[in-house]
Amino acid sequence: MIRLRKLDKYVESRFQRTFILKDINLDIDQGDFMTIMGPSGAGKSTLLNIIGLLDQPSAGEYYFINDEVSRLKERKRSDIHKHHIGFVFQAYHLIDELTVYENIETPLIYKGVKSKERKSMVADMLDRFNIVAKKDLFPEQLSGGQQQVVGVARAIIGQPKLLLADEPTGNLHSEQGNMVMELFRDLNKQGMTIIQVTHSEHNASFGNRTIELVDGMLTENQESKEIRA
Repeated sequence: MIRLRKLDKYVESRFQRTFILKDINLDIDQGDFMTIMGPSGAGKSTLLNIIGLLDQPSAGEYYFINDEVSRLKERKRSDIHKHHIGFVFQAYHLIDELTVYENIETPLIYKGVKSKERKSMVADMLDRFNIVAKKDLFPEQLSGGQQQVVGVARAIIGQPKLLLADEPTGNLHSEQGNMVMELFRDLNKQGMTIIQVTHSEHNASFGNRTIELVDGMLTENQESKEIRA
């Protein structure tokens, strides 16, 4: 589903090039549930943003399904992002001017889902996450944990092929966190590919693959040795 080949991300100043990611080679198959771990500043979120088409590499190749992403026009990249990728952000990224209901509904509007179907799908999300009573509130009226729950609901409502999650339970209490991770595992069993960034060994245990980034590079472990030519 995803192939990264000799992928770099760097920033250049007048006298030097500073690498955020260096020589990343990685295959991610449809149906994987992969965890990216590593110390703070290792490049984990940058890698996730590149995979999610929110950022671009400085060098190397990124293939999403059968497309080499760097060669795609912006409209095609946007279409892939809207129709195939869901993203759970560590900092929520909810739209302040929209209610909980409207935030969850937004991806469906972008995808062109009809109004009646949207109402049914949003109602299901509100019920699943036990936030029906919050549907008319705005993000500023919610706790951090509640905002994260809304963010998760928004990310999965369109049933994306690929779900990217950056510290998805970092702002949740343990019961909410376990509920989200169990949901991710169920979605993965149904065929959704999931990539999460986390510091939690417990969260990592829900997946089937773990890679580690150190100083922007994949460490020599089982996963990095599995790369296919």
